[in-house]
Amino acid sequence: MKQQIQGLVRAALEQLVAQAVLDPAAFGEGLPEPQIERTRDDSHGDFATNAAMVLAKRAHSKPRELAERIVAALPASAFIDRIEIAGPGFINFYLAADAFHAQVAEIIAEGPAFGRSQIGAGKRVQIEFVSANPTGPLHVGHGRGAAYGAVVADLLAAVGYDVHREYYVNDAGRQMDILCTSVWLRYLELCGESLRFPANGYRGDYVWDIAASLHREHGDDYRISVDQVFAAIPEDAAAADELDAEGQPLPDAPLGNKEDHIDALIANSKRLLGDNRYRFMFELGLNSILDDIRQDLAEFGAHYQEWYSERTLTESGAVNRALERLREAGHVFEQAGALWFRSSAFGDEKDRVLVRENGQTTYFASDIAYHMDKLERGFERVIDVWGADHHGYVPRVKAALTALGDDADRLDVLLVQFAVLYRGGHKVQMSTRSGEFVTLRQLRKEVGRDAARFFYVMRRCEQHMDFDLDLAKSQSADNPVYYCQYAHARIQSVLRQAADRGILVEPSSGINNLNQLSEPHELALMKTLSRYPEVLESAALGHEPHLLTTYLRELANDLHTYYNAHPFLVDHDALRDARIKLILATRQVLKNGLALIGVSAPDQM
Repeated sequence: MKQQIQGLVRAALEQLVAQAVLDPAAFGEGLPEPQIERTRDDSHGDFATNAAMVLAKRAHSKPRELAERIVAALPASAFIDRIEIAGPGFINFYLAADAFHAQVAEIIAEGPAFGRSQIGAGKRVQIEFVSANPTGPLHVGHGRGAAYGAVVADLLAAVGYDVHREYYVNDAGRQMDILCTSVWLRYLELCGESLRFPANGYRGDYVWDIAASLHREHGDDYRISVDQVFAAIPEDAAAADELDAEGQPLPDAPLGNKEDHIDALIANSKRLLGDNRYRFMFELGLNSILDDIRQDLAEFGAHYQEWYSERTLTESGAVNRALERLREAGHVFEQAGALWFRSSAFGDEKDRVLVRENGQTTYFASDIAYHMDKLERGFERVIDVWGADHHGYVPRVKAALTALGDDADRLDVLLVQFAVLYRGGHKVQMSTRSGEFVTLRQLRKEVGRDAARFFYVMRRCEQHMDFDLDLAKSQSADNPVYYCQYAHARIQSVLRQAADRGILVEPSSGINNLNQLSEPHELALMKTLSRYPEVLESAALGHEPHLLTTYLRELANDLHTYYNAHPFLVDHDALRDARIKLILATRQVLKNGLALIGVSAPDQM
């Protein structure tokens, strides 16, 4: 409907140009697209345009006078009941009931395709989301980024973009070395060695599980005396379980530096195991956790076209190539044995290290190469979904792209706040390093995939989110996902009742009976249905899935209100048929919208 009115206004403006009321020379390459918006107040009609106010100066006319000329030039339309000019020159459109009846018929005819469009025109977009370090299972904090990224990708695809979903696997660097060493130390304990586990090691049960599988398959093949492993190792710091209530180390706790301690352990592990055996241990930890992550995301409905390995950036020479491009452009310098990027010259708060004094490249160097590679692959836009704690990283990545000579505006970074989990009114504490966290898998088992997906995208991604487990599991109108799914189930119940009574329900028949729909509840429901394509477009282009969840709750509310106020299977044949058609259209839009969020539309509840 919005597009139809936009077409009418455009036709009127073109006629005014032809009549020289509007000077064609004033518009350069052509008339601006008239902006059509839904009104917030029904007393002002259904849609409004400020075209007369925007173009009045170019027409050398007062806005209200130009509005009158535009209205006079509008082509006739059976879907427009009346048009009014308001205030300084707003043009308000009041739709005829036939317009909403036609929309119901269109929804039924188009089915799953209703609301979809080709606004994106096949433009290639890459969206990278989750990309959690494979050092442990995904937890509920990662879940929000997974749901948000998956829904944004599906929304973009629904409006015509060619979307490439990607997971960046951080399979290189210090954190992976810490994981490898943690697995080996737990393995040594299973071999009978006694040791103090490092404060900075990974302590979760999953590390024990990986170590146990190694021990089952290889026995003591990788056993080395802890005296050798811990030889000449700097003193460790106190672990979390060695601190008092005020966070101070207990009397017998070590007082060293945990970073130096773990780095020395890593160095000893590499030396004692040797390249091949260390690489085996490294790959075991990486692949065990990565397989777990793949399974979790697939079962959560987050699917990828590519799992991109960080190590391939080094192996392919992409990191060296990115550094060389920066060097040739004069944007790097050496200081204290390290290579630095002059990112402060591009708006970053300070310069950044690319290559450490020991010759190792930094995560930042890999990220520069990765984003360079994204743009080289021909994507018109690349979207990164990051945790909000990475906000400071955005300007330095954009600075690097600018320094490389690329267009940094092709990169959009969407920051997602982690969700805070509550059970029984109490906050659930989480720490990845200590292993105290609720995994995404546990969340799915407790509240179900549908509730998790819906809850995660109910608010803007940058807004703080409290995830109430008790609410997500409740079967009440207060639970938004239950409320929406129940609307779909209620419609299915009506259709089953119709079948039991021998009433034929055929979506394509009896469309003419829709003129029977005149009750206020019916008009309200039809108006809400007509908004779906606009909501889908806004949610996709604005990367705002919460617009869709809000809409679905409104649609469900309209259906429940209608259901409670009017019987559908009345004796009047034409009216009954029209009401069945209306709830069939409602069922379709509910199903379409829920599917884009990754939520099922159950037949019974």
